[in-house]
Amino acid sequence: MTIYEQTKTSIRKVIDTALLKALKLGELSFSALPDYGLEEPREKEHGDFATNAAMLLAKEAKKPPRAIAEIILSHMNTEGTYIKSAEVAGAGFLNFRLDPAYIREILSVVEAEGDRFGRVNVGEGKKIMVEFVSANPTGPMHMGNARGGALGDCLAAVLDWAGYDVTREFYINDAGNQIEKFGKSLEARYIQALKGEDAAEFPEDGYHGEDIKERAAAFIEKNGDGLLAADSETRKKALVEFALELNINDLKKDLEKYRIFYDIWFRESILHENGAARQTVDELIQRGHAYEKDGAVWFRATDFGEAKDEVLVRQNGFLTYYAVDIAYHKNKFIDRGFDTVINIWGADHHGHVARLKGAMKALGIDPERLEVILMQLVRLVSGGEVVRMSKRTGKSITLKDLLEETSIDAARFFFNMRQANSHFDFDLDLAVEQSNENPVFYVQYAHARICSILRLLSEQGVTVLPVAELALELLSTPQEIELMKKLADFPETIRQAAQLREPSLITRYAMDLAAAFHTFYAACKVNSEDKELTAARLKLCDATRVTLKNAMQVMSISAPEQM
Repeated sequence: MTIYEQTKTSIRKVIDTALLKALKLGELSFSALPDYGLEEPREKEHGDFATNAAMLLAKEAKKPPRAIAEIILSHMNTEGTYIKSAEVAGAGFLNFRLDPAYIREILSVVEAEGDRFGRVNVGEGKKIMVEFVSANPTGPMHMGNARGGALGDCLAAVLDWAGYDVTREFYINDAGNQIEKFGKSLEARYIQALKGEDAAEFPEDGYHGEDIKERAAAFIEKNGDGLLAADSETRKKALVEFALELNINDLKKDLEKYRIFYDIWFRESILHENGAARQTVDELIQRGHAYEKDGAVWFRATDFGEAKDEVLVRQNGFLTYYAVDIAYHKNKFIDRGFDTVINIWGADHHGHVARLKGAMKALGIDPERLEVILMQLVRLVSGGEVVRMSKRTGKSITLKDLLEETSIDAARFFFNMRQANSHFDFDLDLAVEQSNENPVFYVQYAHARICSILRLLSEQGVTVLPVAELALELLSTPQEIELMKKLADFPETIRQAAQLREPSLITRYAMDLAAAFHTFYAACKVNSEDKELTAARLKLCDATRVTLKNAMQVMSISAPEQM
């Protein structure tokens, strides 16, 4: 248990014992102990923790909440606990003030756990997959992929820190309409490169980017003009196989540069080749959830709350993307045994969520095991203006372009500063600014400043001592107490971020911890004339360094020792 869990358990034991004693003496009447809250008050003057137990009992006990709170207070035995005092407040709250010794224990925890401090076991080893980015392999990744990459990777790290068995997966759409369009585009550019612009008409709905021309030219450089004599299908197939592998390799390189390393790159084509997609459609028919009509196969989506049924197999016999997506998710749950699957999608996929969950239910899979995080668009801003074009190419901005304009640290940090469902303006000017206004600089500077303190004192022969050799009771100023409380928040923040699927909590935590440290540093001289106080404060600095570094590790942000 965390420091806060241990402390709250101790306080609850005191409250429950007092309630049961009052019940035994006939001073209160109730059928069961209430499920009361025990939280930190927003206002610090109200103490360290407060409970609404008396207010929840008022109706059954037929007494005013304040009177009940007074009875509870009269029977509380706080001996052997960190409770320093308790009082009745407001409409009937019980406020608790604790001996600061309870929060100083956090320094022992950080010392013992080191680079594992913050890890909890919410997940209990359950298998969970996070599928994110999954960009179309027919071209480069755009800004939405950049945001999805940072969000997905940080969420996966949070879940790992929370005790889940996490798999990161990229789904490669290497089949279907977009690949057919890719092949037609490559074929046209291939013929044009060899025989001139007028030799082949470029498809109106084709991919017009320069990357298509580059892939066709690369194929010619390696393989020559031999495909001119081949039939169209053979030509397209060869060009797609060649270009697709180059594109996928580029995706991997760009994502690895962005510090994203996938466990699995899953190809859609496998579901076609091994018959899994067709078998899934057949299973839906056998279960009575799909039917044939007008030469097509339809999913009974209306049985699962949708306004209309959905096509699974077109009249031409081709599977729809929807059908293949159902097979892909069946593979995740049934074939590979994931307990939970999390997809991070763009907000434009909103309508697909309920349809896919309905299909899971039709296959006998609990739809609650499928979670979809919808991500809003991001705008790149510089000089107060929205930036739409890359300086390098004059085209729409890609992940590669972004990382040329700013650092990987800034990109990952900024993209995790907001909830996925919120629109976000990425301020390029702020991201490269070396000032406290830049949040990633602010956090990294706190870590570097601590490293500088440790380095300078080490040169003077003052090193970080074990907790057992320190007079931690000297850490008593409000700034020291607040900094230790913030350290103690880290495991709980990991827990909440995992349970809420909200990695932005880690970014905000890092900013809050940095702020608490900067406040402490401004108010408390670390290298004081009192050697014992210096040793205690140095320990607090080092615990903060460890915690900041761990938080940045979760975000895959570097923790510089000098700036």
